[in-house]
Amino acid sequence: MRRRNFITLLGGAAAWPLAARAQQAGRTHRLGWLLPLTRDAPVNVAFFDELRRRGFIEGQNLTVEYRPWALHFDLVSQYAAELVKARVDVIITGGEETLRAAQEATKTIPILALAEDLLGSGFVNSMARPNGNTTGVSILANVLDGKRQEILIEAVPGLRHMAALADSNTTAVAKLDALQKAAGARNIELSIHQVARGEEIETAIAMAKASGATALNVLASPLLYANRQLIIDRTAALRLPAIYEFPETAEEGGLVAYGSRLSELFLEVMPRQLAELFRGVKVVDIPVEQPTKFELVINLKTAKAMGVTVPEAL
Repeated sequence: MRRRNFITLLGGAAAWPLAARAQQAGRTHRLGWLLPLTRDAPVNVAFFDELRRRGFIEGQNLTVEYRPWALHFDLVSQYAAELVKARVDVIITGGEETLRAAQEATKTIPILALAEDLLGSGFVNSMARPNGNTTGVSILANVLDGKRQEILIEAVPGLRHMAALADSNTTAVAKLDALQKAAGARNIELSIHQVARGEEIETAIAMAKASGATALNVLASPLLYANRQLIIDRTAALRLPAIYEFPETAEEGGLVAYGSRLSELFLEVMPRQLAELFRGVKVVDIPVEQPTKFELVINLKTAKAMGVTVPEAL
């Protein structure tokens, strides 16, 4: 990914003035926003700052139809249909369920997606030349749920009972069975606590603690990511060590995280892809990208507050 970004920067630096001039005078681009968080979320502010740097400025040559769904996951299909009716130029989505809703709503409007596995889940037929109306970034977060479970077992010595917080909208039963089997092989009991909406999360965490679990694996999910601050706060209050999918979450106060950096994928790759779509590049000519680097971050301040002594070996 770094090599690709470097080449893009070299080529883009020389071509940028020409690309800016090549934009149609007076043209306003319309973006359909089907992501979990609202416009004022820091990560989204940074996204639009990067888009501005590429020449697309909200209120000038960019109009955004917002449909944040973190609090209304049951409305994603309705939101997708509304964006199609609004005749946006591109729909940007986060998560496989919202992508599926967008694909059902339109076969012609380009869709830029941040999802688990675009190729493996059948949303595109090729990484290099996606032959349809969808491209974007495969974050490969859910394939690491098992690895995160192993890391959490190492991080909490003497663990005998752990819990998993799962999004029932996105986490397959087979994945949960595999996690339980892997925990059982280590003589560890694993209890599964599923949620379908954000307002169910606090109760699920309390139930995990009440069940006797002494560690929590927060499985990969756009819904759980959107509510990560609630999860961080509740696990801290209950002194329940937890692991998350994105390294930034540990830097925000979570105990442990393992995966690719969302900031690199969402704030570097996707604005570039979106700018290409706005400039008329066809979806088939915008390859699906995926992370090549994964990071383990441990917040020692959080560990100390929870009374967790992280093994030196880890």
